Amino acid sequence: MKAMLLAAGKGERMRPLTLETPKPLLPVAGKPLLQWHIEALARAGITQLVINHAWLGDQIEAHFADGAALDVQIQWSREAEPLETGGGIRQALPLLGDQPFVLVNGDVWADFDFSRLQLPVGKLAHLVLIDNPAHNPSGDFILHEGQVTNPVGGQRGLTYSGIAVIDPALIADHAPGRFALAPLLRAAADKGLLGGEYFAGSWIDVGTPERLQQAAKIAERAACSGR
Repeated sequence: MKAMLLAAGKGERMRPLTLETPKPLLPVAGKPLLQWHIEALARAGITQLVINHAWLGDQIEAHFADGAALDVQIQWSREAEPLETGGGIRQALPLLGDQPFVLVNGDVWADFDFSRLQLPVGKLAHLVLIDNPAHNPSGDFILHEGQVTNPVGGQRGLTYSGIAVIDPALIADHAPGRFALAPLLRAAADKGLLGGEYFAGSWIDVGTPERLQQAAKIAERAACSGR
Protein backbone atom coordinates (compact mmCIF):
# COMPACT_ATOMS: atom_id res chain seq x y z
CA MET A 1 0.00 0.00 0.00
CA LYS A 2 1.18 3.51 -0.82
CA ALA A 3 0.65 6.61 1.30
CA MET A 4 0.02 10.25 0.48
CA LEU A 5 1.09 12.99 2.85
CA LEU A 6 -0.60 16.36 2.46
CA ALA A 7 2.01 19.11 2.85
CA ALA A 8 0.87 21.94 0.58
CA GLY A 9 -0.71 24.34 3.07
CA LYS A 10 0.65 27.81 3.77
CA GLY A 11 0.45 27.47 7.54
CA GLU A 12 -0.97 30.97 7.91
CA ARG A 13 -1.94 30.46 11.57
CA MET A 14 1.70 29.59 12.25
CA ARG A 15 3.06 32.93 11.09
CA PRO A 16 5.64 34.34 11.53
CA LEU A 17 7.21 30.86 11.85
CA THR A 18 6.08 29.88 8.36
CA LEU A 19 7.05 33.04 6.51
CA GLU A 20 10.38 31.49 5.57
CA THR A 21 9.97 27.86 6.66
CA PRO A 22 7.16 25.58 5.42
CA LYS A 23 5.11 24.09 8.24
CA PRO A 24 6.11 20.46 7.47
CA LEU A 25 9.71 21.40 8.27
CA LEU A 26 9.00 23.09 11.60
CA PRO A 27 10.86 21.16 14.31
CA VAL A 28 9.01 18.91 16.74
CA ALA A 29 11.28 17.40 19.40
CA GLY A 30 14.37 17.68 17.20
CA LYS A 31 13.01 16.59 13.81
CA PRO A 32 10.71 18.10 11.18
CA LEU A 33 6.99 17.57 11.77
CA LEU A 34 6.60 15.68 8.51
CA GLN A 35 9.44 13.32 9.36
CA TRP A 36 7.48 11.84 12.26
CA HIS A 37 4.87 10.59 9.78
CA ILE A 38 7.46 9.32 7.32
CA GLU A 39 9.22 7.31 10.01
CA ALA A 40 5.94 5.91 11.38
CA LEU A 41 4.86 4.82 7.92
CA ALA A 42 8.23 3.19 7.29
CA ARG A 43 7.96 1.24 10.57
CA ALA A 44 4.61 -0.05 9.34
CA GLY A 45 6.17 -1.25 6.10
CA ILE A 46 4.61 1.55 4.03
CA THR A 47 7.59 2.88 2.12
CA GLN A 48 6.19 4.18 -1.17
CA LEU A 49 5.13 7.74 -0.45
CA VAL A 50 3.62 10.59 -2.44
CA ILE A 51 3.94 14.07 -0.94
CA ASN A 52 2.34 17.19 -2.36
CA HIS A 53 3.68 20.67 -1.78
CA ALA A 54 3.13 24.27 -2.79
CA TRP A 55 4.13 26.99 -0.31
CA LEU A 56 7.94 26.93 -0.01
CA GLY A 57 7.70 23.38 -1.33
CA ASP A 58 11.20 23.41 -2.80
CA GLN A 59 12.53 23.44 0.76
CA ILE A 60 10.52 20.35 1.67
CA GLU A 61 11.63 18.51 -1.44
CA ALA A 62 15.27 19.49 -0.93
CA HIS A 63 15.18 18.30 2.68
CA PHE A 64 13.72 14.83 2.07
CA ALA A 65 14.83 14.34 -1.56
CA ASP A 66 13.92 10.83 -2.74
CA GLY A 67 13.48 9.57 0.83
CA ALA A 68 16.43 7.17 0.74
CA ALA A 69 17.89 8.61 3.96
CA LEU A 70 14.71 7.52 5.78
CA ASP A 71 14.41 4.17 3.97
CA VAL A 72 11.39 5.22 1.90
CA GLN A 73 10.74 6.15 -1.73
CA ILE A 74 9.21 9.60 -2.22
CA GLN A 75 7.47 10.92 -5.31
CA TRP A 76 6.58 14.61 -5.32
CA SER A 77 3.33 16.18 -6.49
CA ARG A 78 4.10 19.85 -7.08
CA GLU A 79 1.26 22.36 -7.00
CA ALA A 80 1.58 25.84 -8.48
CA GLU A 81 -0.84 26.90 -5.74
CA PRO A 82 -2.54 24.85 -3.02
CA LEU A 83 -5.38 22.75 -4.46
CA GLU A 84 -6.91 21.94 -1.05
CA THR A 85 -7.19 18.36 0.14
CA GLY A 86 -9.37 16.96 -2.60
CA GLY A 87 -7.66 18.78 -5.46
CA GLY A 88 -4.23 17.81 -4.18
CA ILE A 89 -5.18 14.13 -4.06
CA ARG A 90 -6.85 14.34 -7.47
CA GLN A 91 -3.66 15.72 -9.04
CA ALA A 92 -1.56 13.00 -7.40
CA LEU A 93 -3.71 10.03 -8.50
CA PRO A 94 -1.38 9.11 -11.41
CA LEU A 95 1.39 8.66 -8.82
CA LEU A 96 -0.82 6.77 -6.37
CA GLY A 97 -2.23 4.20 -8.79
CA ASP A 98 -5.58 2.45 -8.64
CA GLN A 99 -5.26 0.71 -5.25
CA PRO A 100 -6.37 2.09 -1.85
CA PHE A 101 -3.77 4.28 -0.17
CA VAL A 102 -3.13 5.73 3.27
CA LEU A 103 -3.81 9.47 3.54
CA VAL A 104 -2.14 11.58 6.23
CA ASN A 105 -2.53 15.29 6.92
CA GLY A 106 1.01 16.56 7.27
CA ASP A 107 0.09 19.10 9.95
CA VAL A 108 -1.00 16.69 12.67
CA TRP A 109 1.15 14.74 15.12
CA ALA A 110 0.06 11.31 16.35
CA ASP A 111 1.55 8.11 17.72
CA PHE A 112 -0.72 6.07 15.48
CA ASP A 113 0.31 2.58 14.31
CA PHE A 114 -0.22 2.61 10.54
CA SER A 115 0.36 -1.13 10.21
CA ARG A 116 -3.22 -1.92 11.23
CA LEU A 117 -4.91 0.33 8.69
CA GLN A 118 -6.97 -1.25 5.95
CA LEU A 119 -9.97 -0.43 3.79
CA PRO A 120 -13.02 -2.57 4.61
CA VAL A 121 -14.68 -4.37 1.73
CA GLY A 122 -17.34 -2.26 0.07
CA LYS A 123 -16.13 1.08 1.43
CA LEU A 124 -14.66 4.08 -0.40
CA ALA A 125 -12.80 5.36 2.64
CA HIS A 126 -11.91 4.41 6.21
CA LEU A 127 -11.40 7.24 8.70
CA VAL A 128 -9.49 7.31 11.96
CA LEU A 129 -11.59 9.29 14.44
CA ILE A 130 -10.59 10.78 17.77
CA ASP A 131 -12.11 12.52 20.78
CA ASN A 132 -12.99 16.11 20.01
CA PRO A 133 -10.25 18.67 20.67
CA ALA A 134 -11.14 22.07 22.14
CA HIS A 135 -11.16 23.71 18.71
CA ASN A 136 -13.73 21.22 17.31
CA PRO A 137 -16.12 20.48 20.20
CA SER A 138 -19.00 19.09 18.10
CA GLY A 139 -16.89 16.68 16.06
CA ASP A 140 -17.26 15.71 12.41
CA PHE A 141 -18.78 12.22 12.09
CA ILE A 142 -20.72 9.58 14.00
CA LEU A 143 -19.03 6.19 14.45
CA HIS A 144 -21.06 3.07 15.23
CA GLU A 145 -19.74 -0.47 14.87
CA GLY A 146 -17.25 0.51 12.20
CA GLN A 147 -19.77 2.51 10.16
CA VAL A 148 -19.31 6.28 9.77
CA THR A 149 -22.32 8.53 9.24
CA ASN A 150 -23.01 12.24 9.23
CA PRO A 151 -24.41 13.85 12.41
CA VAL A 152 -28.10 14.71 12.36
CA GLY A 153 -30.30 16.69 14.73
CA GLY A 154 -27.47 18.18 16.74
CA GLN A 155 -25.67 14.87 17.34
CA ARG A 156 -22.22 15.18 18.86
CA GLY A 157 -19.70 13.19 16.84
CA LEU A 158 -16.01 12.40 16.82
CA THR A 159 -13.29 14.36 15.03
CA TYR A 160 -11.58 13.20 11.86
CA SER A 161 -7.90 12.84 12.75
CA GLY A 162 -6.51 13.50 9.28
CA ILE A 163 -5.55 9.83 8.93
CA ALA A 164 -7.49 7.59 6.56
CA VAL A 165 -7.43 4.94 3.87
CA ILE A 166 -8.87 6.15 0.58
CA ASP A 167 -10.03 4.27 -2.50
CA PRO A 168 -9.01 6.33 -5.57
CA ALA A 169 -12.58 5.87 -6.86
CA LEU A 170 -13.69 8.39 -4.21
CA ILE A 171 -11.75 11.11 -6.05
CA ALA A 172 -11.20 9.95 -9.61
CA ASP A 173 -14.45 11.19 -11.17
CA HIS A 174 -14.10 14.71 -9.79
CA ALA A 175 -12.83 17.34 -12.20
CA PRO A 176 -9.24 18.48 -11.54
CA GLY A 177 -8.75 21.77 -9.75
CA ARG A 178 -9.12 23.20 -6.28
CA PHE A 179 -11.67 21.40 -4.07
CA ALA A 180 -12.02 20.01 -0.57
CA LEU A 181 -12.14 16.36 0.43
CA ALA A 182 -14.78 16.75 3.16
CA PRO A 183 -17.85 16.98 0.85
CA LEU A 184 -16.82 13.75 -0.87
CA LEU A 185 -16.48 12.01 2.50
CA ARG A 186 -19.90 13.26 3.59
CA ALA A 187 -21.47 12.06 0.36
CA ALA A 188 -19.86 8.64 0.83
CA ALA A 189 -21.19 8.54 4.40
CA ASP A 190 -24.72 9.23 3.16
CA LYS A 191 -24.39 6.25 0.81
CA GLY A 192 -23.10 3.90 3.51
CA LEU A 193 -19.65 3.78 1.91
CA LEU A 194 -17.61 5.22 4.78
CA GLY A 195 -15.98 3.09 7.48
CA GLY A 196 -13.95 4.11 10.48
CA GLU A 197 -12.24 3.34 13.75
CA TYR A 198 -11.63 5.11 17.04
CA PHE A 199 -8.11 6.08 18.10
CA ALA A 200 -7.44 6.88 21.75
CA GLY A 201 -3.71 7.60 21.52
CA SER A 202 -1.80 10.86 21.40
CA TRP A 203 -2.89 13.28 18.68
CA ILE A 204 -2.64 17.01 18.09
CA ASP A 205 -3.51 19.34 15.23
CA VAL A 206 -0.31 21.37 14.93
CA GLY A 207 -2.06 24.49 13.66
CA THR A 208 -0.65 27.24 15.87
CA PRO A 209 2.70 28.03 17.55
CA GLU A 210 1.17 27.03 20.88
CA ARG A 211 0.14 23.62 19.55
CA LEU A 212 3.58 23.20 18.01
CA GLN A 213 5.03 23.51 21.51
CA GLN A 214 2.45 21.05 22.84
CA ALA A 215 3.32 18.58 20.09
CA ALA A 216 7.00 18.83 21.01
CA LYS A 217 6.23 17.94 24.63
CA ILE A 218 4.04 14.99 23.62
CA ALA A 219 6.64 13.75 21.14
CA GLU A 220 9.41 13.99 23.71
CA ARG A 221 7.38 11.90 26.16
CA ALA A 222 6.65 9.36 23.44
CA ALA A 223 10.36 9.16 22.55
CA CYS A 224 11.29 8.59 26.20
CA SER A 225 8.72 5.79 26.49
CA GLY A 226 10.09 4.11 23.36
CA ARG A 227 6.98 4.55 21.18
